[in-house]
This record gives sequence, structure tokens and C-alpha cells, in this order.
Amino acid sequence: GQSYEIRMLDNRKLGELPEINGKLVKSIFRVVFHDRRLQYTEHQQLEGWRWNRPGDRILDIDIPMSVGIIDPRANPTQLNTVEFLWDPAKRTSVFIQVHCISTEFTPRKHGGEKGVPFRVQIDTFRENESGEYTEHLHSASCQIKVFKPKGADRKQKTDREKMEKRTPHEKEKYQPSYETTILTEVS
Repeated sequence: GQSYEIRMLDNRKLGELPEINGKLVKSIFRVVFHDRRLQYTEHQQLEGWRWNRPGDRILDIDIPMSVGIIDPRANPTQLNTVEFLWDPAKRTSVFIQVHCISTEFTPRKHGGEKGVPFRVQIDTFRENESGEYTEHLHSASCQIKVFKPKGADRKQKTDREKMEKRTPHEKEKYQPSYETTILTEVS
């Protein structure tokens, strides 16, 4: 339920895709499972979640905090998806809220579990001649894990302690921690 900012940036090279200059694009955000084995049962997993949490959504946009988003929509049948239009030439920040925690999809439900990793995926489209946003421009994603605040603090503390015990050579295998995450381009 906490709001996290995702800054939407126009990362075209100079002169690339001039046809979207001055036009809006549509971005679709989805929270999906990161693990391949859970991706195969994603539909059943999400249906089970819906059944246990009637009326709730997995992903929402915090509209009052967001900047530069136009026509934000959340399809009632797709609990893990939100979409909006935006102008690549203007400052755009969308604040998203994930309303499920990583341990809701683990077999044991009594705390202390690792929790399953999710992925936030953003697909961006431009308008076609018919005015529909179907022409794919770009996709990017990053892995996330969602915990309740106390659980998240505990997890960060144990992760830090584990890291401190590793040798400098072992530490090189891990990427350093940053204030912000650059989403990875998906081909």
C-alpha cells in the first residue's frame, strides 16, 4: 500500500521516432511473478488472491501524488494492471501502490518465509492510424519483493548482516544498493 515513484523518461536517441513528437503514448504497468514456475500458474494464483481478498486490487496508481499522467485507468477484471497516457516531452512521475505481499503466494502462511519475487513490467505503446495504442515502443521491468513494514525492516537487517559476513570476493558477485533503480529493458 506504500506509494513508490516511477519516473517516466523519454530515452530516445536524437532523431529517433520523430513521429511521436508532440504526441501522447500509453504505458501499461503490470505486477507479475518473477519466477518462471509461478508464471505458469499466474492466472490461478491471481484468481485465488481475488477470492481471498474480494474487492481489492493488486496494483493501483496513487493519483494525487502522480504528475503528468492523463486518463489513468484500472480495468476491474485485471487486478494486477493499470494504464495511463503521458507526454514524453513533459515531466511524468507515476506513484504506484502494490497491495499484496510476497508471502501471500508462498505455501506456508505463518510468517518468516522468503516471499516470492514479483516483477513490475511497463509496456509503452504509440497510437496507430486508427487512434488505438497498439504499436509497441518499449518494455522495461525490475524485480520487487513486497513485505509489511516490520517484515521489510527485518529482512533488510538480515540481508545486511549476511552481506557483512561475506568475503570481498563474494561481495563482488552482488550489485551494490542504490537510492533509485533503473528498470531493465525487456526485449
